[in-house]
Amino acid sequence: MAAKQSIASRAQALAEPVAQRLGLAIWETEYVKEGASYFLRYYIDREGGVTIDDCEAFSREIDPLLDEADFIQESYYLEVSSPGVERRLSTPAHFAACQGQMVRVRLIRAQDGRKEWIGRLQGYADGWITLETDEGSRQFEQSAAAWVRVYDDTL
Repeated sequence: MAAKQSIASRAQALAEPVAQRLGLAIWETEYVKEGASYFLRYYIDREGGVTIDDCEAFSREIDPLLDEADFIQESYYLEVSSPGVERRLSTPAHFAACQGQMVRVRLIRAQDGRKEWIGRLQGYADGWITLETDEGSRQFEQSAAAWVRVYDDTL
């Protein structure tokens, strides 16, 4: 796992100047194995959202830089996309950017008989997520969550 995180970290560091030059922000970078294939995924964003043209421009610029840096041993697929409406929150910067929005927290183990909670993100500090739910204020340790995503009830 550490090796995959290291690859994702190096790939993100390599891509940050490209994203800045294109007026984009990298929401997340992941390097994962799915079945027999490896994927290097960049999730890019910008105010007002990204277009397919943004993804294509970023991909065209980062691909030769990755080839030149040559730090990924396995063959892999490069994917560039938007983090989506129901984007995953995993870093303090993600939580800060989404404060005040509705989020869904899926817990690893149930708390008060539930594994899933939906509420307005009130804050994030020291690994603790604070939501305002229909049942009142709730706090969850981020390490107890399988995932946290922005919640869009229109989907």
